[in-house]
Amino acid sequence: MYEFDWSSIPGALPFLWDGMKVSLEITLQAVVIGIAWGTVLAMLRLSGRQPFAWLAAAYVNLFRSIPLVMVLLWFFLIVPQLLKGFFNLDPNTDVRLASAMVGFALFESAYYSEIIRAGIQSVAKGQVAAAYALGMTYGQTMRLVVLPQAFRNMIPLLLTQAIVLFQDTSLVYVSALADFFGAAYKVGDRDGRLVELLLFAGAVYFVLCFSASQLVRHYHKKLNAHIAH
Repeated sequence: MYEFDWSSIPGALPFLWDGMKVSLEITLQAVVIGIAWGTVLAMLRLSGRQPFAWLAAAYVNLFRSIPLVMVLLWFFLIVPQLLKGFFNLDPNTDVRLASAMVGFALFESAYYSEIIRAGIQSVAKGQVAAAYALGMTYGQTMRLVVLPQAFRNMIPLLLTQAIVLFQDTSLVYVSALADFFGAAYKVGDRDGRLVELLLFAGAVYFVLCFSASQLVRHYHKKLNAHIAH
């Protein structure tokens, strides 16, 4: 029978924490850029200008139809070469983190775009018509009338997508980047305690994501109660 030995974990905590910081950094960057670029894509799709709407739709459908791990591999192989050539970097410069951030941000923006588009469409059309009647442009209507209401309604979904994104950061193992999962795997492989380290990593992911999900659910209930009153 397999005998568990957890003695490798205490000494590995600093290394695991460094990996967690990488996971959190990728998540934060991808959420910020993904929401910003996703908002632009959603507005283009709803603008009524067919060339822009078609290009935005093509972008969203492309990234939503490709596995994330494949996107990360593309950016792991392509982005480092582009960055080193464009910025004249030393060939030995490690740009794996930058390529992972770019890949995640562009991939997640496609999903955020659909969430934001649905949020925009949830705003009453009468408010949009009233804004146009007051002489506002499309951009002003979105910025001053539609988006503030849409984002308030979308916050639970945006946060839920951020939790999914945090879980997906474990896929950066394809670029040998030491995120939290990668750090746990390396320690377990080094000490011959892979089962224990992977179980520990899974427990950490569960605690963090379950806690975050409960907070999002609590906020959603409060938001619905506020709207009801």
